[in-house]
Amino acid sequence: MNQDNRRLGLEQEFFLVDAEGVPSNRADDFLEAAKAAATEQGLPDSCFAPEFVKNMVEINTIPAQNLTELTQEYLKILKIALAIAKQLDLRLYPLSTYPLHLMPVMRDKLNYHLQGRTVGRERFKNAGKCIGTHLHLELPAGIIDRTVGIAYGASAEARAETLNLYNLLTALDTALIALSRACPFFEGQVDGMATRTVHYRGSDYFGWEGVYTYLQPVGGLMPYADRIEDLIVQHFHRYYTWLEAMDRADIERHLFWESGGEFLTAGWNPLRLNRLGTVELRGMDSNYPERTLALITLVVSAANRVRQEGLTVKPQPDLQIFEWSDSQLNVPDFNYLNGELLYGAVTEGVNSKAVALYLDSILEFVCQGNDAKVLSKFRTDQGSYRTTEADLLQAFPPVTEHLSRQEGLHLVRHCCDQLEAQVEQLSQKPVEQAIETSLDQVLS
Repeated sequence: MNQDNRRLGLEQEFFLVDAEGVPSNRADDFLEAAKAAATEQGLPDSCFAPEFVKNMVEINTIPAQNLTELTQEYLKILKIALAIAKQLDLRLYPLSTYPLHLMPVMRDKLNYHLQGRTVGRERFKNAGKCIGTHLHLELPAGIIDRTVGIAYGASAEARAETLNLYNLLTALDTALIALSRACPFFEGQVDGMATRTVHYRGSDYFGWEGVYTYLQPVGGLMPYADRIEDLIVQHFHRYYTWLEAMDRADIERHLFWESGGEFLTAGWNPLRLNRLGTVELRGMDSNYPERTLALITLVVSAANRVRQEGLTVKPQPDLQIFEWSDSQLNVPDFNYLNGELLYGAVTEGVNSKAVALYLDSILEFVCQGNDAKVLSKFRTDQGSYRTTEADLLQAFPPVTEHLSRQEGLHLVRHCCDQLEAQVEQLSQKPVEQAIETSLDQVLS
């Protein structure tokens, strides 16, 4: 099976704000102009898409053949987005949460109303206060069956590739939480935790009140799969968990299908099979372009090594880091990954000793491949890591328990400035150099 032509795709969400930094509900104005501009430049208008609230927009790259092409498309679309925003006296705020109080206005569509009623309207509002970045990795052709998840007639080779990629991305989840931490403020407060993970994914076990706190099969990380059949069972479990949650909310099931729902769309997990024929990685915070490109390089490089070397990805009891041989990549078991390690990534982040050791092992694994020179820059000589969140806290240290409106708006404008400056800087470099610049900026 030829694995060299596996394509990539990227989605990134942004908050729309006015010149002062106040959230704006003019997403429809922005999208109309951006779609027209995309068409004029030979891009599909699907490069710009609405989100479920009116102060949020999404950009989508067209499928790319490799990381270089993905970077080119990503920066091209970002430049269009920033130009249109400027024409409308608007700006794009790129970080995971808006730092001040926010009252999102939901679009009047059946599927959004169903989600709100099912999880609870107040809880669902958190989804309108968080933005993320989604990476799509193409799977073997024909492997996805939209009615059951995995096609029964898929070859053994295609199933093995899908299973190993899914397990690899599961094992990378906590690393991406720690490395992508972006905005430390939520509703004007800072609590020292990964805000988007807490308020979007949530956790009943850790007491994190998010959208999916009590519906983890629908919004949390699902366990590894020992066999491809286990992956199918997991997705059926997720599907019926959602339908049963609708039952408890007194919502008739037929409304789910009438709203456009289907088997593979009944979940918002950090990792999920997508009906487009991809595995979709959804756990990263929305971030600056430099950080986004660095993280994508890390994921793609790890996936390429597993695919090219035909490695079997296996969780192991009592293992806390990545370990590998010629034929197998051993990864932490799920209880540790989604327990102690997740807690460390959400609380201490890259400052957690356990998280740092886990990150070190991942970078060592990835740097065995062709990107060793570039990816080694993720880590300083002292072995420490940097995040956007830490940089922001250094630039805007909280003086009191609550961020003032003036301070918050200043922070928003600063982040908008950073986004615009990075897009301009990266767009002026050859693509390979732009990727390397992104990784340079991860660490000082």
